[in-house]
Amino acid sequence: MSNSNNITPATSSLSSLPDSPEKLHGMHIKHTRIEQIMGELETLIYPESQDSILLVCGPSGVGKSTLARHMVKQALKNASAQMDSDAGLIPAVYVEAPSSGENDFSWRLFYQRILHQLEGELSMPKSDYGIDASTGRMIRPRGASGNSLAALRTAVERGLRARGTRFLVIDEAAHIIRQTRRNRLEIQLDTLKSLANECGTQMILVGSYDLYQLVSLSGQLARRTHVLHFERYRQDNEADLRAFQACVKKFQNTLPDLWGEQLEQHTAALLENTLGCVGTLSAVLTRAAMLAQQDKRWTVDALRRALLTEAQRKQILEEIIDGETAINPGLTRTMPRAQNRPVGRQARSVA
Repeated sequence: MSNSNNITPATSSLSSLPDSPEKLHGMHIKHTRIEQIMGELETLIYPESQDSILLVCGPSGVGKSTLARHMVKQALKNASAQMDSDAGLIPAVYVEAPSSGENDFSWRLFYQRILHQLEGELSMPKSDYGIDASTGRMIRPRGASGNSLAALRTAVERGLRARGTRFLVIDEAAHIIRQTRRNRLEIQLDTLKSLANECGTQMILVGSYDLYQLVSLSGQLARRTHVLHFERYRQDNEADLRAFQACVKKFQNTLPDLWGEQLEQHTAALLENTLGCVGTLSAVLTRAAMLAQQDKRWTVDALRRALLTEAQRKQILEEIIDGETAINPGLTRTMPRAQNRPVGRQARSVA
């Protein structure tokens, strides 16, 4: 394997820095992998689906958070006409699973985050219970304390139903696992499945390979859960090489006066160093641009200094290999061979 820092020195423009690296801040690329996963998710999200929970697992830096936000943004865009006629409609909601520092996962904080997204500034559809008729905003259920866990759960259920929310994207969902004792994991996933069933909202859990262990908790949970693998781009796949190069070119075109045409020639080295993860590529190139700004000129050395160190790369690669080794056998699907004769006729001949 070649050295991932093997970026060949080149004669680059050393003129004063004309482009602002701030253009890269918050830049998200809807690349091939994201489009593939989004297409599959859009197919699997529909009313009365038996897949209560959809798991999207992948390595660190592959672009999972970008995918999560794209999903919600696209759903809101597609429903814009409906939302214009129904100001209370929110077809999709994005939340990040909290990492509160508590010994157990904080459902209270999680529900509060969902409610914050549901309440927003839009008017809620009017109903007899849970909606203030004068303001159109959601109110806590009457009776129980408005801040009790049961009241928050009830408010979330009614809020999702009232808003017509088709799916809820939970980013960094591995926090649910990392903050839960092993003997309680099934309870946590049952809670999400119950929430999905109560309000007809599918749950999309997005996170690291840790998420995959959820499907092994019970047969019932496995039956209602579908797993999608958000893979990295690979060096040994020609289509992946082309797709990754297209990502590098998009970054290059964002700061054309800074990089000119010089960035794309380093695609192979960038693919190796970032392990084919576009989120990591974004971080590396943003650092490179910031270093060039500090130097007041662009040099290939700025790009080299921005790369992952070999120690960082090795650690990330080990986690990726472990994750891929765990998830790939579980994604194997076997189609039984078709029978040439009807089952009943075959059975009679055997008898």
